[in-house]
Amino acid sequence: MKIVTIIGARPQIIKAAALSRAVGNSGKDIHEVIIHTGQHYDENMSRVFFDELQIPHPDYNLNVGSGTHGEQTAKMMAGIEKILFDEKPDMLVVYGDTNSTLAGAVAAAKAHIPVAHIEAGLRSFNKSMPEEINRICCDHCSTLLFSPTKTGFDNLVREGFVQNTKKPFTIDRPGIYHCGDIMYDNSLHFAKIAEQESDIIESTGIKGKTFTLCTIHRDNNTDDPTRLNNIFNALNEISKKNDIVLPLHPRTKKMMAENLDAQLLSQTENNNRIHILPPVSFLDMIMLENKANLVLTDSGGVQKEAYFFKKPCVIMRRETEWVEIVETGAAALCDADKQTIIEKFHYFENKKDISFPAIFGDGKAAEFILDELIDNIERARIL
Repeated sequence: MKIVTIIGARPQIIKAAALSRAVGNSGKDIHEVIIHTGQHYDENMSRVFFDELQIPHPDYNLNVGSGTHGEQTAKMMAGIEKILFDEKPDMLVVYGDTNSTLAGAVAAAKAHIPVAHIEAGLRSFNKSMPEEINRICCDHCSTLLFSPTKTGFDNLVREGFVQNTKKPFTIDRPGIYHCGDIMYDNSLHFAKIAEQESDIIESTGIKGKTFTLCTIHRDNNTDDPTRLNNIFNALNEISKKNDIVLPLHPRTKKMMAENLDAQLLSQTENNNRIHILPPVSFLDMIMLENKANLVLTDSGGVQKEAYFFKKPCVIMRRETEWVEIVETGAAALCDADKQTIIEKFHYFENKKDISFPAIFGDGKAAEFILDELIDNIERARIL
């Protein structure tokens, strides 16, 4: 039984770790072939993750690199298609909503290879986001759709996907699942390891301090000078209350130099309560999330991880795919509005009765997903 897994960005490497771990523990004769598209690839943001998370290194790296959306996706599709013809897998697995996800799903669907989409059904209802286009197209190319939340599952039903379809599933008769979140699996698995192996708290100089974790990477924030200046003005104001740890995505670092007001950039870089870091490892990120008092982010993944570790979250976007987090009262949408970001920060800082219901499953999503992949492959072979 052969499964091809597509990864291309750091979050997908992390998500793939859960399924690879399930494959290794299954006792089944399953061969997983990993294709790294090279959408994002450098030593800090990719390779180290394979070692740290103890997952197999890619069998293929397409080394696509950066480019326009069309150029990048086309190169990925061409490379993936060739490998699929050579490998002839039973199933292709994609994660999330990147260009790598879209390229893998389209290439496999056209080659008549079933696609399993993990993180299906998520919608921001904002089609100006490239990720929204990717996730919608991927869902409609897929045979198995695994939604981490009930909201995602309901989105699929509203779009015409049918519940309780008879197995084996096909691209014309897909199966949809509400299965829980594999990132919750990973957070539970790696949290104890991070406690033993990560020294990020000590090395950053925040041991014993109250600190807020912040991440910024979405292009509608980094590439818009007004939005980026609003966010960094808010951060400098918030830093008067406690330290801020800011692991910088390479794109953000570049755009800060281009788009921040010179005085604000200098103020930020010389603010000894804003700790600017290079990209951090997954274990280090888990430690920061676990020890922070609060999280500010425009990342979908970090929103969830904050919730896993029961930390309130200020979301610097207009909308979120993880609406349940906001609905529980554990997070707030603030867009890139300076005053709202500051107000919600103080609101969560002072609120002591925030609840975190179990909305992301039981920590065994990867095992469930693997069982369904195997079952569908076996049923398809019988037919």
